[in-house]
Amino acid sequence: MGIAAAIGVLSPFPFYYWLWTSPQTWVALCGNGRDPCKVMAYVAHFLKLIQFLSLVSVSTISWPPPLYFWPLIAFGQFLNFRVYQLLGEAGTYYGVRFGKNIPWVTEFPFGYIKDPQYVGSILSLFACLSWVPFPYIFLWTLGYVFMIHVESKEDPATRAKPLS
Repeated sequence: MGIAAAIGVLSPFPFYYWLWTSPQTWVALCGNGRDPCKVMAYVAHFLKLIQFLSLVSVSTISWPPPLYFWPLIAFGQFLNFRVYQLLGEAGTYYGVRFGKNIPWVTEFPFGYIKDPQYVGSILSLFACLSWVPFPYIFLWTLGYVFMIHVESKEDPATRAKPLS
């Protein structure tokens, strides 16, 4: 396994862990006038690019993809899109952790799938199994499982206001 690619695949998770466990440090670092959610989104997109390039560096892309690719990638990306559509940038990027009032959402996929954004991302990763060596998919999935565990230690519903 290429160590650089493995590090690239895991790169966002220490950042997410730090923000989840020390949100006020991040808010202070962002300073007045800068939205901590927006800054987190910029950093997260950069780290996602590193992850993607890390996977591409170890991939062998062939066409057409196997039949299982299409439903996995379509449903996985639908879940990601839907989460962002319902929560917006502030809800997706830890706004509740940064002191923002984020309404509690119960529309699909929330209330039906636990951690739908992570599930969608994992489905999208597994769609690429024919191109990407399993150890990299497994590492990335472990990162998501780790964050699911970290984030499950506090019920965000206790901090979010329900929609009326």
